[in-house]
Amino acid sequence: MKMCLIIYGEAADEYVIAALKEAGVRAYTKMVEARGEGTETEPKLGTHFWPGKNNVLFMAVADEEIPRIRERIRELKQDHPRAGVRSFLLPMEETV
Repeated sequence: MKMCLIIYGEAADEYVIAALKEAGVRAYTKMVEARGEGTETEPKLGTHFWPGKNNVLFMAVADEEIPRIRERIRELKQDHPRAGVRSFLLPMEETV
């Protein structure tokens, strides 16, 4: 298993969630109003000068699900280039 971390502009929330559900994702944890700067879009700092915020999703993903989710995320990046969609896979061990 891996931990899939996805960061994206809050305005793209419905597209991201719908795409993941289409890819078969049924469980995730979402953090809202994350702020930061990246390399592909303007900063999202929640201020007057740099408005906007990000959402962050965490998902425990079985290894066999990764290719399907990765492809869906690639499609999201193509369809919504200004959404700032970034994803990362992290090693994961369940502790309880």
